[in-house]
Amino acid sequence: MKVAVLGGGQLAQMMALAGTPLGMSFTFLDPAPDAPAGSLGRHVRSGFEDPEGLDAIGQWADVVTWDFENVPAASARRLAHQVAVYPPPHSLEVSQDRVVEKEFLRSLGIPVPAFAPVDSNESLRGAVESIGTPCVLKTRRLGYDGKGQRLVRAAGEAEEAWRELARQPAVLEAFVPFTRELSVVAVRGRDGAVVAYPLVENQHGEGILRLTRAPAPGLTPSLQRRAEDYVGRMLAALDYVGVLALELFQVDGADGVDGGLLANEFAPRVHNSGHWTIEGAVTSQFEQHIRAICGLPPGVTGLTRGGAVMENLIGDDVERWPELVAERGAHVHIYGKGEARPGRKMGHVTRVVR
Repeated sequence: MKVAVLGGGQLAQMMALAGTPLGMSFTFLDPAPDAPAGSLGRHVRSGFEDPEGLDAIGQWADVVTWDFENVPAASARRLAHQVAVYPPPHSLEVSQDRVVEKEFLRSLGIPVPAFAPVDSNESLRGAVESIGTPCVLKTRRLGYDGKGQRLVRAAGEAEEAWRELARQPAVLEAFVPFTRELSVVAVRGRDGAVVAYPLVENQHGEGILRLTRAPAPGLTPSLQRRAEDYVGRMLAALDYVGVLALELFQVDGADGVDGGLLANEFAPRVHNSGHWTIEGAVTSQFEQHIRAICGLPPGVTGLTRGGAVMENLIGDDVERWPELVAERGAHVHIYGKGEARPGRKMGHVTRVVR
């Protein structure tokens, strides 16, 4: 089966590494000459909105997917007139606007932090007054790994924060005093069947995921059921096919339940917090995604051993690779990117807990 991917980064790379043993062949559309996935299939060097490039992969592929959530939704819709596109393009439209995303989650009865849209000084002042401080101002669109957001500690800081965000349309969210950050990765097949991995605990630094522990320490069956219920509602409402990750805050007393969960945001794609599944689960999230979009049954989501810890290699962290390769039991993944800039994800290492 021929799979085209919008994007040629590390997520596309790992999808291809998982799909090739299943007999899939890959084409990647990415303008970067050194896209990490480029060596694993055909590389179409084209912009994500270029009609010629889009038509070229649409005419070649049996199914199209993507590896980052800021793919233009219009491009995915254009391809959907030619070929099967999974996940559905509508999921991009929902996830790419933080206000639409929060309204979608709330419409499904999934608790979210208090929020209000901001598009003028008046709406900003009204939002701060209704939500209170501290709060977080985020651009409605784009923004990733902590970009496009500012913490507002007092009402007098709000207008300066919005100026720093270039007065782009924004959303003001209540600051959540969470106990910890969690995420759940799930997959839905073409037949509507859903399977999920255990909830994991995530640690961030400067807005970037640094460490994931799987399963989350102290994970209870009730917490797992609640997370699976939330993500299941989303998958059904979107008529979703493929892997989706839901990021959550665990907050005492949220939703009226001790240890409750608040939804933060979701990613309509394979996710950094699921990288541990390559070695730590029977079937990786990347293979699950390929299976789902190609109409194959899901693999087993159970752990291979007692658990796993995934550490991202950010920027100069990649220079540690010789010592990591020498570490007994460490599974090292170097993505093959060029410059190791600060904040850039260059690889990851997973340690499976015996």
